[in-house]
Amino acid sequence: MIITWIGGLLRRRTGRLIATAFGIALAVALVASLGSFLTASKSTMTGRAVHSVAVDWQVQVQPGADPAAVLSAVRAASGTKSAESVGFARSTGFQATVAGSTQSTGPGVVLGLPDTYRATFPREIRQLTGASSGVLIAQQTAANLHVAAGDTVTITLPGTGTGTGTGSAKVTVAGVVDLPQADSLFQKVGAPPQSQPAAPPDNVILLPSDLFNTLAAPVAAVDPAAVTTQIHTARNAPLPADPAAAYTSVTAAARNLEARTSGGAVVGDNLGAALDAARKDALYAQILFLFLGVPGAVLAALLTAAVAGAGADRRRREQALLRTRGLRPGQVTAMAGAEAAVVGVAGGLLGVGIAALAGQAAFGTASFGASTTSAALWFALALILGLVVAAAAVLVPALRDLRTGTVAAARKVVGRARSPWWMRFGVDFILLAASLLVFRASSGNQYALVLAPEGVASISVSYWAFLGPALLWIGAALLLWRLATLVLAHGRRPLARLARPLTGTLAATTAASMSRQRRPLARAIVLLALAVSFAASTATFNATYKQQAEVDAQLTNGADVTVTQSPGVSVGPDAGSALKVAGVRHVEPLQHRFAYVGADLQDLYGVQPATITSATSLQDAYFAGGTAKSLMNKLAARPDSLLVSQETVKDFQLALGDTVNLRLQDSRTKALTSVPFHYAGIVKEFPTAPKDSFFVANADYIAKSTGSNAVGAFLIDTGGTHQKSVATTLRGQVGTAATVTDVTQSRSKVGSSLTSVDLAGLTRIELGFAVVLAAASGGIVLALGLAERRRTFAITTVLGATRRQLRGLVLSEAAVMTAGGLAGGALIGWALSQMLVKVLTGVFDPPPAAIAVPWTYLALTVLAAVVAIAAAALNSARSSSRPAVEELREL
Repeated sequence: MIITWIGGLLRRRTGRLIATAFGIALAVALVASLGSFLTASKSTMTGRAVHSVAVDWQVQVQPGADPAAVLSAVRAASGTKSAESVGFARSTGFQATVAGSTQSTGPGVVLGLPDTYRATFPREIRQLTGASSGVLIAQQTAANLHVAAGDTVTITLPGTGTGTGTGSAKVTVAGVVDLPQADSLFQKVGAPPQSQPAAPPDNVILLPSDLFNTLAAPVAAVDPAAVTTQIHTARNAPLPADPAAAYTSVTAAARNLEARTSGGAVVGDNLGAALDAARKDALYAQILFLFLGVPGAVLAALLTAAVAGAGADRRRREQALLRTRGLRPGQVTAMAGAEAAVVGVAGGLLGVGIAALAGQAAFGTASFGASTTSAALWFALALILGLVVAAAAVLVPALRDLRTGTVAAARKVVGRARSPWWMRFGVDFILLAASLLVFRASSGNQYALVLAPEGVASISVSYWAFLGPALLWIGAALLLWRLATLVLAHGRRPLARLARPLTGTLAATTAASMSRQRRPLARAIVLLALAVSFAASTATFNATYKQQAEVDAQLTNGADVTVTQSPGVSVGPDAGSALKVAGVRHVEPLQHRFAYVGADLQDLYGVQPATITSATSLQDAYFAGGTAKSLMNKLAARPDSLLVSQETVKDFQLALGDTVNLRLQDSRTKALTSVPFHYAGIVKEFPTAPKDSFFVANADYIAKSTGSNAVGAFLIDTGGTHQKSVATTLRGQVGTAATVTDVTQSRSKVGSSLTSVDLAGLTRIELGFAVVLAAASGGIVLALGLAERRRTFAITTVLGATRRQLRGLVLSEAAVMTAGGLAGGALIGWALSQMLVKVLTGVFDPPPAAIAVPWTYLALTVLAAVVAIAAAALNSARSSSRPAVEELREL
């Protein structure tokens, strides 16, 4: 009997079953895709964190411990791939005489490296010029001493005089190198983050181990604290894909090593520090999954329920007929369950196939870069979801009708019904008010969406912040349903006037028909609005993310390409003309000085107000007390104007217009001189500037006041393209005199947590599904709703309606649905976009001044929905023109 029933459904209700299965497939595919993205993102973050570290562990040998014993313990530790002993010695200074000119530096550091070090840790040292072995000198030190390969440098260590006596040596430079990870290399092992050096040493020389030991041994005998030993370690222990689990594993291994050396070593866990940051980024990937993925899955489930519910009246009549012919409730339930199983399994398998194809298109792999086990798990969960959606859309309504209805009641035509309970109790208004309250709390200045204390294994997400967007989405949908129902119920005259151009004398009938069908029509309007709002909010958030990731990278690097002069090198702004290589549109000089305000030493940046924005982006969010343009205009109109950090304004209790005397070094006398400025506004962020306190002023005024127009950096605009090639060209041109960085390097180093999450593939998946959902919500629901009313159309034809009038009736309903759905979707989408970006403001650095609206994509979404609705309406109109007798016979 069940097989016969399913066979009949497949023959007579093919379109409806396909539509229901398609809705389930969308939900399954979206969940499988986003779940695999989440797993792949976590795995990718772990891989990136591991790859970003040049030396996994820097094991500091403690005073009194035997370095050889610690080295043996490290090599014997589980998971150790290789380990090398590195010596560190403090230097009182370096000196070199080149071309008759003698240059000296301040204190520095001398490293002793074994011959195999560079092979073991290839990313710790980057070769610039000269030989790759022997005595190597850091780029900035070479610039300070004006030396190159072949020149001689004198190294002086504590407790010795300049010359060749004990603890001092003259060495011949073999090559010039860069230390890309100097911050971690010269860390204070075991010290908390707030006690770490503010910057790595400016002066560094690298010696072979034998030469280092000969030079440092006498010094260690006199001053043991001046010479230390570290065991640099590379690990190959397998790590979990989840950064949080990997962090726990690595830190536990580090503590185990410290315990086994009985206090003889302290581990500088660079790998653990990288994973510590990655685990927070992994939580943001999880947040993105919830914020951007769950609404799509819910929408697909609602679409399935709407498709299945479009034939609710017919299903009740069929159920009543089955019960009249003697079927027991259990048998009717079994038939409904079989139908749910068929569409659930078919939709689930189709959804998994769509997810695999989507993964291939968006990520280049069907498993999205995740492990096979993880992908299979998400596919299994998505299949279960598909069966649950099928049961909720098909089986649950059947059970409800069996429990609450009678045969006679099921055969009655539904008359005037009472308003839904939520409408009577004003649930929509309550939800919107609650959404506003949650939003105000979760978007406050002191609110933290993710709390991950540095060095602490436990991390937490304030998931209650999801209530704001969720309640807004639900409350706005219910409010739109209320408004649509009210308009359709009480707006017959306006609806008739609007329908008259399409239906002629049938306008009043058309308005009455829409009024009678207000519930299914309102449901279709709300579903279309939710689909459009999902597409709009998702696309807007992704566009804003992409915009701010680029802004963040530019803020960190300064511009597309930045050429930073080494300390001691003095070049004027005219030197920028030599940097205009192929691909460069504009070169902007940027002064960098240091100034005392009271006893506080801060960075001072001198800019050309009229041209600074030609090379880099200045957002209004960087400033307070005015826009970026207005404050730059102030600097130009009054050259002694000064932009001050918020912290300095608070510390010195400044008011706009106050005179601020900064002490700057005069290039002519080398003495500090007091220069008056006028406080004109607050600067919170600025390209290449530190995060804390600094000043921004007019470069010409600084040059005039100090007698020097020396430039600290050149900001280079390439039009957003070819940054790497331009940077490579400039590195070959400037040599060791300057450091060249490009924005592509900075993208992987910026502080925003979201920048570690690759949204490119996720965006393609989400936006693709959003377009399909919008089209399906409009077209399929309308088509099925109109198909259920073929009998009404046939009777209308018998009563004398023309084909033109019937076509106008169908098109009028489609137009009302389209207008209501698009207008409601636009408003809901706008509100959701504002709320999403605001709630997630903490993950943007800097916060966006305005959201980015992807107009092209939104136009595509609207076009897809309109085309789908128009196709459904025209097809229904064509079907309604069939001979009435033939139509009534089939029904």
